[in-house]
Amino acid sequence: MKNSFDILIVGAGHAGIEAANISSQFSGLKVGLLTKKGVPIGSTPCNPAIGGVGKGQLVREIDILGGAIGTLADKAAIQCRILNDSKGDAVKSTRFQVDKRSYSQAATDLILENNSLTVEYGELVGCERDHRSESFRVFLKSGDFLLARRLIVTVGTFFDGVLHEGFNITPGGRIGCDRSIPAAALGLNVRTLSKKFKTGTPPRIKKDTVNTSKMEVQESDPRAQNFGFLSDPFQRSLRQVPCYKTHTNSSTVEIVLNNKESSPMFNGQISGIGPRYCPSIEDKAFKYPEKFDHHVFIEPEGLDLDTFYPNGVSTSLPSSIQEEMIRTISGMENAEISIPGYAVEYDVIDTSRLSTSLESVDCRGLYFAGQVNGTSGYEEAAGQGLVAGLNAALASLSREEVVFPRGTSYIGVLIDDILSNKREEPYRLFTARAENRLYIREDNSVSRLGKIRLSLGLDTKLDKKIKKHLKELTVIGKVFSLLPPSLQGEFAAKSSVVEPARFVAYMKSMHGINLSHRASQEFLITKKYEGYIKRQKISNERFRKMDTKRIDAKKITEELPISNECRELIIKYNPTTFFHLKSIRGIRPATLALVSSQL
Repeated sequence: MKNSFDILIVGAGHAGIEAANISSQFSGLKVGLLTKKGVPIGSTPCNPAIGGVGKGQLVREIDILGGAIGTLADKAAIQCRILNDSKGDAVKSTRFQVDKRSYSQAATDLILENNSLTVEYGELVGCERDHRSESFRVFLKSGDFLLARRLIVTVGTFFDGVLHEGFNITPGGRIGCDRSIPAAALGLNVRTLSKKFKTGTPPRIKKDTVNTSKMEVQESDPRAQNFGFLSDPFQRSLRQVPCYKTHTNSSTVEIVLNNKESSPMFNGQISGIGPRYCPSIEDKAFKYPEKFDHHVFIEPEGLDLDTFYPNGVSTSLPSSIQEEMIRTISGMENAEISIPGYAVEYDVIDTSRLSTSLESVDCRGLYFAGQVNGTSGYEEAAGQGLVAGLNAALASLSREEVVFPRGTSYIGVLIDDILSNKREEPYRLFTARAENRLYIREDNSVSRLGKIRLSLGLDTKLDKKIKKHLKELTVIGKVFSLLPPSLQGEFAAKSSVVEPARFVAYMKSMHGINLSHRASQEFLITKKYEGYIKRQKISNERFRKMDTKRIDAKKITEELPISNECRELIIKYNPTTFFHLKSIRGIRPATLALVSSQL
């Protein structure tokens, strides 16, 4: 049938793009992507940026597995940075500010030019399971329907979305876009959380009303390497521009505090739970009224767009109050708002009812990925989309599921964390959530995940380059072992982004071997971290031996410098042994290390 698919993906955001992109790489499968007309493909409705702490590592993993987000970011990058540069290669993370129009256009081209993918335009209004054909019947608002053997739902914040800007309440998944049906109306025995989740965005500011000369300039860093393994590491597609840093002050916070009755978050209008690690300015003001100086990053939304994104002042206050607040910030005294900030509440799936493939345990063949699973961020959505699309394709071909262990990938950390219990707040990935972050770095994504990609048997240009890279590492290892120990130590100690160039030149002149920058960098950083990784393994074993040790939860929460997230979890569960403590999902490795040092 013309309207029948092996795999149908609903939604063309970051999760939907990855699910469609990876599943369509398998020959013999008919893959469809359903999206609403008027909703841009690959939109960046919040901050137009890709990567960040933990997120940059995730983007590189998705890329090595055949995903799209890395190469899309490379094509649209207008400012590049290396975060945590001074803290070592283990937590160093790449972040790109992208031109939102260019990013969406690159995503649209990727999808529409894919001959193995059919794009359907329409609005989902319900589903039912056709047990005779073992397919899902997907009903559209037009009255038509589509059939799918496997269905991947990636609707982001659109399930019963509600927008808040001051006292104005309107239905919508994001500004300018209608909402979708409530999650419960989807049918198929879908379970949702009892409360909606909430996210928000700051107002967009007209560029020509901002005085950037009063702000700290953040230039694009030429050392930052592109995300795509097939991309030239340092060649930018677009002109690079700076971002700027300023800060709030006591006047900013005072305006927020004086308008509590106008804040949907604090006057009872919003009941949804917001992201802990991307709080609104209202959250900051009311939770920490003694702190006035909050960083605000002024980031361009595009080369040809006339708006700045003021990262750090997400708000749903009335637009008139937003403008008054914004104008207290240094450099923004005459700022004019182009689009007011707003908050959105939306339905979230109960992810404790999903398997490691992101398939529903209550309805086989139905998958969920992205923000609908209670995560925040484009990168987390993309990672889930890849996992769902990959495993839906493998299941369609009667092949074994790919499971990502948390000890070898941030994808594994992400999936394990969101499935382990019912989400109590929007989830965001950090390096601190990974026990083995010394190993799961940006530089060695090929070694960690390249073999998984090769096991898919797709034999593309990407697969050929992965094979070449792994072979290079073997050659480097053999030659490196013959170098004098002093020279080995010198090269390993200088394993930064630029230093591998010296090693490449040395290997060519002394041994006649041509090596890539990326393989050399990975090898040298791995050598530098060998001792640390061995100690980490010993530490992990020590944790296992401490399981029966008694702990004092009250003392931990009151005396130790742990994160607020861990403190709240310990207060909630009141663990009495170290085993109980480490069994609590969400407790960070750093907290376990700190507690163990006190025993």
